[in-house]
Amino acid sequence: MKDRTSGDKKAGLVSIIVPVYNAGQFIAETIGYVQQQTYADWELLLVDDCSTDTSRELIGRKCEGDARIRLITQERNGGAARARNRGVREACGQYICFLDADDIWLPDKLRRELDYIRKVQQEENSDAGFVFMGYEFADASGAGLGKVVHVPERLTYRQALKNTTIFTSTVMIDRNKIADEDIYMPCVASEDTATWWHLLKKYGTAYGMDENLVRYRRSADTLSSNKLTAVRRIWNLYRRQERLTVIKSMYCMCFWAFRAVLRRV
Repeated sequence: MKDRTSGDKKAGLVSIIVPVYNAGQFIAETIGYVQQQTYADWELLLVDDCSTDTSRELIGRKCEGDARIRLITQERNGGAARARNRGVREACGQYICFLDADDIWLPDKLRRELDYIRKVQQEENSDAGFVFMGYEFADASGAGLGKVVHVPERLTYRQALKNTTIFTSTVMIDRNKIADEDIYMPCVASEDTATWWHLLKKYGTAYGMDENLVRYRRSADTLSSNKLTAVRRIWNLYRRQERLTVIKSMYCMCFWAFRAVLRRV
């Protein structure tokens, strides 16, 4: 696949998109993790989805001290998918990264991942535009729990149906290889997983970097902590989004459930 025209996308610039909704407890800390990155050519797009807490005020203070930080406000609450899509539309960088408002990046995350995607493009697949990495579960305070999720070197669509190992805050996408319209997330539950499946179907392969530079903060009120809800979301993706048969859905679900348990025990 040939590179699409990059337009006014700045080469080497990483656009980091954070959907924000009542994230006042964590957002200043999360911004700090981005500012501590050893790779400094980034812009941080914080898309506020009509927060009712102090999120906007906290972000506003950070914007005053760092021109790379931008506050984008939604006119109405529309959920994480619409917030991320707004960020993609307003992004200026060649690369897109997503970061959830309560997750943690270690200082070398951007530099190491950017080196990795360039290495893959140079040595393995010049059309590669979608990479991800491993991560560690953390408690509500952000302390690592020692449970590291390792990722495969390559992941195809068929493999991903049985192994939802791609974690949103670990993804990097090269917009010179993948069109923006394919990055936009659908407004469905587990919109990120649906997006990764779409990209894999269209572009073939995602490349995994088995390094732990991201922490996934788990708290009692995190949506994905509700296991029954997670099962329903994935089942609906199989049946409604991917249009799999009941038998195929059950087959994939068995593998998905087994691997989901392994990631958390």
